[in-house]
Amino acid sequence: MCGIVGVVRSDSKTVDQTLVSRMCDAIRHRGPDEDGFYFNDSVGLGMRRLSIIDLAGGQQPIHNQDRTAWIVFNGEIYNYLELRDKLEKLGHKFYTNSDTEAIIHAYDRYGSDCANHLRGMFAFAIWDERTQELLLARDRIGKKPLLYADVNGQLIFGSEFTALLLHPDVSREVNTEAIDHYLSFMCVPAPVTAYKAIKKLEPGHTLRWRNGEIKTERYWQPDFSKKLDINEEEAGEQAIKLLREAVRVRLMSEVPLGAFLSGGIDSSAVVALMSQESSEKVKTFSIGFDEQDFSELNHAKRVAEHVGADHHEFIVRPDAMEVLPILVEHYGEPYADSSAVPTYYVARETRKHVTVALNGDGGDEAFAGYERYAAMLLAERYRRLPKFLRDSVIREAVELLPSSEVNRGRIRYAKRFLKAAALPKVERYLRWVSVFDSEAKSSLYSKDFLHEVGTTRAASVLEPWFVHANGAGVLDASLLADTMTYLPNDLLVKVDIATMAVSLEARSPFLDHHVIEFAASLPERFKLRGLTTKYLLKKVLRQLLPSENLDRRKMGFGVPIGHWLRGKMQPFLREVLLSEKSLGRGFFEPATIKRLLDQHCNAERDYSHQLWTLLMLELWFNRFIGAN
Repeated sequence: MCGIVGVVRSDSKTVDQTLVSRMCDAIRHRGPDEDGFYFNDSVGLGMRRLSIIDLAGGQQPIHNQDRTAWIVFNGEIYNYLELRDKLEKLGHKFYTNSDTEAIIHAYDRYGSDCANHLRGMFAFAIWDERTQELLLARDRIGKKPLLYADVNGQLIFGSEFTALLLHPDVSREVNTEAIDHYLSFMCVPAPVTAYKAIKKLEPGHTLRWRNGEIKTERYWQPDFSKKLDINEEEAGEQAIKLLREAVRVRLMSEVPLGAFLSGGIDSSAVVALMSQESSEKVKTFSIGFDEQDFSELNHAKRVAEHVGADHHEFIVRPDAMEVLPILVEHYGEPYADSSAVPTYYVARETRKHVTVALNGDGGDEAFAGYERYAAMLLAERYRRLPKFLRDSVIREAVELLPSSEVNRGRIRYAKRFLKAAALPKVERYLRWVSVFDSEAKSSLYSKDFLHEVGTTRAASVLEPWFVHANGAGVLDASLLADTMTYLPNDLLVKVDIATMAVSLEARSPFLDHHVIEFAASLPERFKLRGLTTKYLLKKVLRQLLPSENLDRRKMGFGVPIGHWLRGKMQPFLREVLLSEKSLGRGFFEPATIKRLLDQHCNAERDYSHQLWTLLMLELWFNRFIGAN
């Protein structure tokens, strides 16, 4: 696990070696063990290494057999021994025992298609002296980040924004389209970034650069259109078999290894399988808060005792004023998923004990774990009802619910559901995932900003994936959209940055592409049955986990930001959002900002997600953009 940087020039000028070294230093936290460089006139590659495999001989950059191609690599390749054996039988000779060398030999054999032969998480750069070509590649799901800027005849790339922004030719001009998307999704969706000059290489893509010309190409995406002819029992057996194997290959390590354990279904499943595949007690790590509504420690402890884990619990009292500057610095662009706070804390504590931690990321997107999936299906059925039922009976039933605090919440939810159900699929889904919808933006945005973002539509991020679902049902279309957008743009960014900030490697068995492809091939009824999310997974996991963990409602990994913003953080929140500098940017209507603040702080409405999103945006402006 590492961080990588590089510069290639088309004008034959020599790359500034000091600059590449400084770019490497900016991501030292990703690889504190050592650095390494390759320079050849107009090319410079650099890396920081967190040693996991071949501790003694895996120093990068690594070259091919005749030293005509060089690689810097971030990630882990779990099938590298099998790939190495295959390539050696074809005549390739290796000089290290590292997974990195398997990639460069695969490149020599298969060219840019080498990514298709890799199983794991990766972002790598290969410079080929023979063709004077640079190849960048990113893993199928997007576990590992890769940013690049094409400026002044140069391709500048790196694992994090702080590295690229050190280059004097990389402008910090703000991408207003990205800001608009951020206010919808709490993150900036690939391929754009908050900077006009910088792009993200999308998951499952390669990029080839030669003489200043760039060509990007997708090499993988899940296919939901081809369904297995399989019964429920066979599907369950295959799901466990694939997940077990995905866990087993991720136990490969020459350094201490453990697992995050929230007590939720996915992390619990990973820990249970780890305990069966490991010869030693699994080290598990859980985090809790004083606010019991946000603490899952009792659920995690139950699982740890059930599987006999070496369990570690941490009670933290999050200090937002301490952690926010750290998060803003490392994420490098606006990012407002508040679960980054507990993720950072659990990663920091876990790193004191191990260097690698497995997690349950990806289970919800593979096996349908979010309640919004059930809502999407209910909405489809509602839309098929006769119009007179939709317009009269159901709506009147909602209005006739007795007035009470509980029922008022139900009525609000029901009205929201009915309003969303009337929309087309993409717009409906957007209603359930967006922070600021189009109506809220029209009130929030200033006239100048409304004009600047023009016809930018949040739906455009999701629409291609609903189309690419190849006629699959609304559940599979939603799963595909989340797998290709929410998962890599939000969840995986969160975990990569939070863990690498403390030099901890995170591995995700549910994100094994064999698991994802199998789940995509399952009929929808195996993933969602009525209102039961993860139907098949819950059924087969009863042989491994306590029923209490399988039957409880999903909590999510959150922090009480609503309470914070009404309480100890309120003065800071008002100071930041109502400052002359913030309002002077001209993006938002001051009266709307003040209304959101007042109504939330007076407990009239819950605007915690909206205010957190605005706060993280302004903190990013202050750190990376300044007053301009």
